[in-house]
Amino acid sequence: MRHLPVLGHLGARADIAAVSRPQYRRLVWLASWFAKGYPRSTGHRAATALSPLVPTPMFALAKGQRELRLDLFRGLALWLIYIDHVSPDLLTWATIRNYGFSDAAEIFIFISGFTAALVYGRATFEAGFVIGTARVLRRVWQIYTTHLLLFLVLMAEIAFVITVSERPAFYIQEMEVGEFFKQPGSEMIQALLLRFRPLNMDVLPLYVVLMAFLPLVLLLARLHKDLPLAASVALYILTLRYDLHLSTHPDGFWSFNPYAWQLLFVFGAWCALGGGKRLSPILNSRGVLWAAVAYLGAAFFVTMTWYFPSLESLIPGWLLRLIYPINKADFDVLRFAHFLALAFVALRFVPAGWTGLQSSWAKPLIVCGQYSLQIFALGVALSFAGYALLTELDAGVLLHAVVGVGGIAILYAVATVFTWYKWAMSGRERAETPTSKLTTQSA
Repeated sequence: MRHLPVLGHLGARADIAAVSRPQYRRLVWLASWFAKGYPRSTGHRAATALSPLVPTPMFALAKGQRELRLDLFRGLALWLIYIDHVSPDLLTWATIRNYGFSDAAEIFIFISGFTAALVYGRATFEAGFVIGTARVLRRVWQIYTTHLLLFLVLMAEIAFVITVSERPAFYIQEMEVGEFFKQPGSEMIQALLLRFRPLNMDVLPLYVVLMAFLPLVLLLARLHKDLPLAASVALYILTLRYDLHLSTHPDGFWSFNPYAWQLLFVFGAWCALGGGKRLSPILNSRGVLWAAVAYLGAAFFVTMTWYFPSLESLIPGWLLRLIYPINKADFDVLRFAHFLALAFVALRFVPAGWTGLQSSWAKPLIVCGQYSLQIFALGVALSFAGYALLTELDAGVLLHAVVGVGGIAILYAVATVFTWYKWAMSGRERAETPTSKLTTQSA
């Protein structure tokens, strides 16, 4: 269930510091190249076009409007995450992880930032900073408690599997829970502090931290529409330069460094607060589209060298030294660029108002995407159960496919139940609401 060395856990923070330095140099090199090649007159016009103060950002969506593309791609990310976890060595060839630098985690974090800014940004600007912050913190609490419940369920699954399996040590080492079974009391405290967690439980702690700082992002957006993104880029550069990170128990580090991954979350929030509309000329540019396609093709070729080493001889040595290592923990700039290229291409082929969003095949993805927190937690729990089953049976391709499709069917079925429950409760609430109040609300 592990990632490739260049993409996943690297073992020690000292290694990450060494990794960050080439990434920092690449970032500086790209910045200097851009500064030399970007026309001064264009930069001047862009700077003067920005108003100094924007009291209320121009949201990407009108009040009450729902963007089904967000639900579609978030549902897709949830399915891909499940597949990557349940069959990391086989079914992942059907996901995006093995064909480029980024994977489903980028999609999930970006859309989380986008939707969070839409929902809580509007509440903050309309009801005030205190009320908006209170609503954000309530969401943080929901994510935190979901993480704890998922932790308990996953540990119960692991405990059951190691009691019935003939190779319990394998699962203990694979899921990184050896310390927990040695001293569960102290490890539970560390779990409450988000400093201890089994494998594949890194996204929700990251989500907790990023959401907790959303009020600050919204406050900066109130001062200037581009200030949150500027501050986020500055923090990202400082993270690479000075190796900022959070530690885990007993001697590890967060495999999704919040100091670095905040760039993607804030970028999503910035797009929701009007930045996406200002990027529309770029999105509509044919040259940018072809540049994105070219980058995706280059990334695909590089990733193929990981599985077919003979292809690496076709890449110049100086380029290999420039791009490697591609660090996931500190959200390598190449991963960010790959995600942007994917997003550009996806938005060109799935435009707003696309009729395919109303089709029957898109409905399962959209419904799962509308209950992202619940479906994500269920997917992680199901993925270990499926992984243990496939491992114990030494399963072939057919059973891998059955477990993959069956798990996705369960995710969709549960999301459908949530949808029905929401519909049923809203109907009951309408029935219990006085007619006079309904008339007022409709007006």
